[in-house]
Amino acid sequence: MAPHISNHRNCRIKCSETYLKIIKMSLLMTGSLFFYEFAHAENEVSNTNACPTRPKISTNRWQENWDVLKTPCVPKKIGDEFKYIPFGNNNYLSLGANIRERFEVNNNARFGSGNNQADRYLIQRLQVHADARIGDHLQLFTQLSDARAFDKKNISSTDQNRLDVEQAFIAWVSPLNNGTFKFRVGRQEMAFDLQRFISNREGPNVRQAFDGIWSGYEYGDWRILGYLTRPVQIEKDSTFNDHSKRNLSFSGFRVDKQNVWGGELSGYYSRYERDNASFTSVKGNEIRDLYDVRHMGKKNNIDWDVEGMFQHGRIGGQSIQAWGLSSITGYTFAEQAWSPRVGVQFDIATGDKNANDNELNTFNQLFANGSYFTLAGYSGYSNIIHIKPSLTLKPSDKLTLLSALGFQWRETTNDAVYFQGNNSMANTAGQGSSWTGAYIQLRADQKINSNLSVAAEGVHFEVGDTIKRAGGKDSNYLGLELKYGW
Repeated sequence: MAPHISNHRNCRIKCSETYLKIIKMSLLMTGSLFFYEFAHAENEVSNTNACPTRPKISTNRWQENWDVLKTPCVPKKIGDEFKYIPFGNNNYLSLGANIRERFEVNNNARFGSGNNQADRYLIQRLQVHADARIGDHLQLFTQLSDARAFDKKNISSTDQNRLDVEQAFIAWVSPLNNGTFKFRVGRQEMAFDLQRFISNREGPNVRQAFDGIWSGYEYGDWRILGYLTRPVQIEKDSTFNDHSKRNLSFSGFRVDKQNVWGGELSGYYSRYERDNASFTSVKGNEIRDLYDVRHMGKKNNIDWDVEGMFQHGRIGGQSIQAWGLSSITGYTFAEQAWSPRVGVQFDIATGDKNANDNELNTFNQLFANGSYFTLAGYSGYSNIIHIKPSLTLKPSDKLTLLSALGFQWRETTNDAVYFQGNNSMANTAGQGSSWTGAYIQLRADQKINSNLSVAAEGVHFEVGDTIKRAGGKDSNYLGLELKYGW
């Protein structure tokens, strides 16, 4: 039975065949703008013909294709007249918006070092976008974002970014020699794999964008792409002034191949350049060549994702030699109730072995997703050894529960304990033991419907003696989140 909506205005649907869906309301900004959505009545008819499905609300809104709404059999909702606005010949405009509200309690951000003490606050991210499709190949996409942190004591550029352009690009997609050619130019977001090192930074309040050119070609199981970009730098306290400059650049190329050893094999080379970089033992202009290889797949009930990166280059007269390795493996008891998945995560990234040997070994976290370890963001991907067993349960298709234990050490005691963004904790380099601490993580994700979801996460981190002697403390985090997409 396929849902069907009549395209004749004079058609009346009998009351006995109708039902009322959910009335949803989501507060946008700090004021009185609301989104309302009512589901239209649906008339069930005997029809075995295939019908296009409505697009799912995606993290990357530019990937959605709303021209399916021109098909009469696709279920319609209030507001669809703005999701599909046809004009000209074979063209349409689609409008959309997102809101994310997250209330956080963090009693000791960065383990209580510096001025990071007990804090509770609301972070809010509002996004609106316009997506124009011209013919079969051309796309013009623009997205504005306003991210605010209310009552937060220490606000960084990942917490707040007043109204600004998040994305604005022109894209072209067309067939080429039995494959598909893709091209984008402008401000755009970019994410690789599990976003360990290259991400759109969905976890924190402010996402990461790049100004530049991206081009790819897909042929069969192969995908080849290149990128020439300057990462966007955030000016958190004013509007429409985010910028990219020559002092920070990131460019390279990537190759993916499907159906290799039961999964996907990929690799990329990139060059990362940053002026006036600062690490515990050295400062100066930084140039890193990055070599990354990853394999992911799933066979029967086993899944895996393994990635390694080697970095070399120069900074402030010193050479750079660093590397990182990560793996996430799991086994799902698919036949059991709630489909339990037992997983193990392992991460290791180098730290600086000797501050006086003219070689920097500290791994650069690059553009990591701030929620890769936990949403609390206590740890960064530098000078770390991390082991995390976990258990995931799915009581229903819309509810996911996670519980995990994390154990952390420093890769070398000669280097510091690192937070996110290559920031180090004072008075830890060359001090104490390698043990950093352990944490417990509990998380629940509930999808209410295709537009609305909620989540909750709690983390308790017990720090080791090295951090305590440096002035750090045990830390607790609680996050409650609501997301709505239209």
